Parts: sequence; structure tokens; C-alpha cells
Amino acid sequence: MQPLIDNARAFGQRPEEFAELAEGQSPQVLFITCSDSRVVPALITGARPGELFELRTAGNIVPPYVSSTPTAEAATIEYAIEVLGVRDVVVCGHSHCGAVGALVRGDDLTAVPAVRDWLAHATPRPAGAVADPTVAEGVQSHVLTQVLRLRSYPCVAEKLAQGRLALHAWYYEVHTGAVRAHVARTDTFEAL
Repeated sequence: MQPLIDNARAFGQRPEEFAELAEGQSPQVLFITCSDSRVVPALITGARPGELFELRTAGNIVPPYVSSTPTAEAATIEYAIEVLGVRDVVVCGHSHCGAVGALVRGDDLTAVPAVRDWLAHATPRPAGAVADPTVAEGVQSHVLTQVLRLRSYPCVAEKLAQGRLALHAWYYEVHTGAVRAHVARTDTFEAL
């Protein structure tokens, strides 16, 4: 913890670098990804403060939209699209994902009921090779399911219909740093 504290102290010693951030934010991208500590959106994309609006959830899950039961995820998505006016939404899954791996393997999650109940939002259960530690196939199909689910959000559907929003499915390999994007024409994930 101490190295993090030391960096935070030093970080705050350069206020001139951050003064303009007080004027507001205008990110162009909503980046939805996993809470996994190995996935760092700004590092992956090279974004500076104010350039990405991030939503991080266990397994980069986008829960179903239910207007009578708002969620933090739905509020974040709606805010990014309606208030901030983002033009692109990236759903980025990653290799070696514990959440997707648990789903692919059918792990017993009774000891972590909140995790088990959260992962229930990942339906349908991602397919993939149980023995593959990267769970690449499972993660990629899961990412596509989350992008599809995003389309059911009213604000997303409206902006897509107006041609004012684009959705992107990415797969990040934590062991290589490579990023692949889904190409609809070939229905494959290809290097950016």
C-alpha cells in the first residue's frame, strides 16, 4: 500500500497539469470493462484524464435494463450517453477472466453469493473450452452478449437508430497486451 500512497502524494504536487479538468469532462467513449486489476483502460488506450468514461463491473457484465429497478450500471450508461454525449461504447473483455472462467467451468459459487447472483446476469452461460486458462472463446462470446444487451437500453437504442452511437466489442489479452476487436463481417476478433 505504501508505494500507492507515496505516488498519490507526489501526484497531487502538480496541480497545474489538472486545473482544466475542473471545467468539466467531455469524454467521447464509454469504456465498459471488468473490475480486474490487470485491465487498465487508460493504459490500454493511452487516454488522458477526461477522455474515457469508465464502467467497471465484475466480468464486464451489463445487467438487463429494468426501468422499475435502476442499477448503478444503467445510470452510468444513461449518463454517458444522454448527458455526456459519448459517441462510442466499448465493451472490453479480457483473457484469464475469473468471472467468465467460473461461468464456463460451472464453478460452485455458493461461498460467494453476491458474486454468484451477479454472474447470473451473464446469461446465456458463455461457452468455451474448460481447460483453456485464457477462456478466450468464452470471454469473446460473453462480450458479444453484453453488446447485444446494451442494445436493449432505451438510450442506446435511440442513439443507434439516429446513427449517433457506435458499439464496439474488444478482447484484451492480459498476457500479451494485444487488443482484438470484433469484426461483424467475419464474426471474428481481429487485431486492432
